[in-house]
Amino acid sequence: MNSNYFNIASILRDTSYKKPYKKAVIIPKKNSVCNFITFKELNKKSDALAYGLQKIGFKKGTKTIVFVKPSIELFIIISTLFKLGAIPVIVDPGMGLNRMLICLEKSASDAFIGLPIANIVRRVYKKRFKQIKKIVSVGNNILGGGINIKKLYNYKEKEFDIAKTKQEDMAAIIFTTGSTGPAKGVIYTHLNFKAQIDTLKNHFKIDEDEIDLPTFPLFALFDPAIGMTAVIPDMDPTKPAKANPKKIINAIENYGVTNMFASPALLNRLGSYIQKNKIELNSLRRIVSAGAPVLPKIIEKFSNSLKKETLIHTPYGATESLPVTSITSDIILNSTKKISEKGYGICVGKPINDIKVKLIKISDDAVTDFNDDLLIDKEEVGEIVVSGDLVTKRYFNDEKENEIAKFNYDGKIWHRMGDLAWLDKNGRLWFCGRKNHRVVTKDGTLYTIPCEAIFNNHKDVFRSALVGVEKKGKQTPVICIEIKNNVLNRTKLKEELLKLGSQSPITKDIKEILFPKYFPVDIRHNSKIFREKLSKWATQQI
Repeated sequence: MNSNYFNIASILRDTSYKKPYKKAVIIPKKNSVCNFITFKELNKKSDALAYGLQKIGFKKGTKTIVFVKPSIELFIIISTLFKLGAIPVIVDPGMGLNRMLICLEKSASDAFIGLPIANIVRRVYKKRFKQIKKIVSVGNNILGGGINIKKLYNYKEKEFDIAKTKQEDMAAIIFTTGSTGPAKGVIYTHLNFKAQIDTLKNHFKIDEDEIDLPTFPLFALFDPAIGMTAVIPDMDPTKPAKANPKKIINAIENYGVTNMFASPALLNRLGSYIQKNKIELNSLRRIVSAGAPVLPKIIEKFSNSLKKETLIHTPYGATESLPVTSITSDIILNSTKKISEKGYGICVGKPINDIKVKLIKISDDAVTDFNDDLLIDKEEVGEIVVSGDLVTKRYFNDEKENEIAKFNYDGKIWHRMGDLAWLDKNGRLWFCGRKNHRVVTKDGTLYTIPCEAIFNNHKDVFRSALVGVEKKGKQTPVICIEIKNNVLNRTKLKEELLKLGSQSPITKDIKEILFPKYFPVDIRHNSKIFREKLSKWATQQI
């Protein structure tokens, strides 16, 4: 980049000049009616709100908690905060009230913009929000207090001057869900966002005429910057696995959706519905599925409804760095699927663009002095570490996690993904599971994804989860099985699974099989299995 100054809001303004009358956001309603806003209107309204928020004290660096449902208003608010150089603080409400409150308190925010119910929560737990001085309500808010956002729109003939921010200035704080540990506030800089947008556009070859159906709200916020129209689906974003497939399909067909993001859980639900009703989705150019490993059988189920040239992309990454690698459905179904089913992990493809990926020796300790001795050979399982412009450099107000997850090497900050994988001769990464989920027995180490793949081959298994009982080094490996609905004889199934496991060198030492009523999963994608919870349950059973 030529200049050290950049503000992510400038991309939206540029799009409003190039495509003023293109719809930026569409909110479907009943009977094919919809609300929408164009890029020109979005730019104009965010300018007007910027003047209003500036008048009540919002400025560059104002950390602002945003609690607004996916809506046109949300897009305006986020665009406005970027223009001001303020810092939106995004927390997933689905993580649970107590964890959410801990995150919000940790953010030490100065301002709050939220729905009436969010403002009431803020008042009830006011000690958690003691630093907040500026409060804005999105909707009527008698009990919660604050200024109604409608009173703040200050339209002027002159465009709002976008704050002059440096590339490395903080642009947003986005909290992880904490599915594998405490939720952490990830600091995104303007450079991180720019690199992420460029990577998504270039790798997925997104054109200016595209229409997106982002079933995950955080991804929706990227659409205006990418130049895509965002069609906000009629679903509860915290429960994608329970979404109404008909409403999702209707949105795709009614608005000619070309791009869709769906978690593996939602993709599986949609695939079953499409298969049953023999639906073809001809408008789609690509589907992106992430948030957890995407099983080949889910990809296969959905692929039959797509045009031959339409591919399902399964990028790998995390809130701290996304995307790192990516692979397409044709390669998975024609090549890597058979290898995955034998227990060699899930292939997540090659590094994208300028992302640097290395594998280091597995350790739970911080990396204080990185050297080449920590690197491992290809085809050996190690921990994934990454570096690049889209990789975030630190967590907010969390030096302990910074020390564990980040380290300096060759003049750059590297992030430890906390995931395990091996690298094949073609430079492709094969994901083997989370580092914290590995099961260390007296005879060696077992990795979740390879072991689970063996048992997932059984026709009556929906999915499985490897957990360990007792302390690392002396753990007993246990496979928990989520069965398909039509299975009645569990004793017979258990015998068949033990026989299946004994035939693979990867799972031959697993002698314990349990059948929980359900698998606890993450709120954000309904796909990541909370193996820690299953481990506690398994300990009680055994």
